[in-house]
Amino acid sequence: MPRSEDERLVALEARCACDDPLFARAMSIGRPRRPREFRRTGAWWSLAVATAILIGGVIVANGLLIATGLVGVGLAAQLLDPPT
Repeated sequence: MPRSEDERLVALEARCACDDPLFARAMSIGRPRRPREFRRTGAWWSLAVATAILIGGVIVANGLLIATGLVGVGLAAQLLDPPT
């Protein structure tokens, strides 16, 4: 027995509200917002901080800072990679 379209929509809405409550709330008031997987503000900030650490390590010629900056840049680049 096929379910009605309304039941499917209600189930989809409930699943969306559990996954990303800010996105679901924004959709309900009519002002959509990017879903969580496409918000990358934190990734850009971590990339900026890691780049600053890397540049600081190069300026003061400190290998530990350079290594930390390289690892941080790599992690931030991984965060910027779009989900598949």
